[in-house]
Amino acid sequence: MARRIDVTGADGVRLAAWEFADPPKDGGEPERSPGVLLLHGLMGRSSHWAETARWLSERHRAVALDQRGHGRSEKPADGPFTREAYVADAEAVVEQLGLGPVTLIGHSMGALTAWQLAAKRPDLVRALVVCDMRASALGAASQREWEDWFKAWPVPFATLADVRKWFGEDDPWVERPSPARGEFFAEVMAERSDGWRPVFSRRQMLLSRATWVYEAHWDELSQVQCPTLVVRGLDGELGRAEAQEMVRVLPKGKYAEVVEAGHLVHYDQPGGWRTAIEPFLQETLTPLR
Repeated sequence: MARRIDVTGADGVRLAAWEFADPPKDGGEPERSPGVLLLHGLMGRSSHWAETARWLSERHRAVALDQRGHGRSEKPADGPFTREAYVADAEAVVEQLGLGPVTLIGHSMGALTAWQLAAKRPDLVRALVVCDMRASALGAASQREWEDWFKAWPVPFATLADVRKWFGEDDPWVERPSPARGEFFAEVMAERSDGWRPVFSRRQMLLSRATWVYEAHWDELSQVQCPTLVVRGLDGELGRAEAQEMVRVLPKGKYAEVVEAGHLVHYDQPGGWRTAIEPFLQETLTPLR
């Protein structure tokens, strides 16, 4: 089961976190096992981690966060949607929920937040999993492509089936049919009076993305002192050469890849994802005594 926990982030922003755990059979307090915080990527939400969180919760305290502007968390009209705000939010969640020293598992934007927090607060982070996020700058052309892509969305969608079909088949960015991608986007839609629309503001997503695409993030990556696993989908956005360079830059870096997975590694291939990261977690997440 998933239990909602309300947390206060930076600047008083209201955040929704979700703890995945079955209630103790004896009705008592749950055992405090090592904490894991799961951070979704741009446009994502905590529910995208549900399958991962459930198997993690068998041994660990697994919490997924809806980051500001996403899911059930607050979407302040004027932000801020800076890197500093996202990192401060994650820091607040770890401290308020007593998760530290925590293992951070981040996908895409969430992975960047995770390694920036690990660099900023090494005392709070014991291990890190970086999933399909580049350390290199993506540049202005990339941001313009996203602006054009958002404009191309045929919003509102008449039905969820239309959402799944467009993002899984008809979207010009889809090279081949991807039912998992369609399901991913169906989870971030809500029904309005005129049809199905995203639960996030596309304008805010562009503001958020603009805070990282123009700069490289190698320096912060090199400051991460904890054991770190860099994971890429074989057909994802993080290339093998860059991923291996990230591992080299990390003081305690390791590498893994998931075949037949695109950018949405944990969602495309949940079995391969678990196989890739579970040995690392077993090695680094021995229960605290």
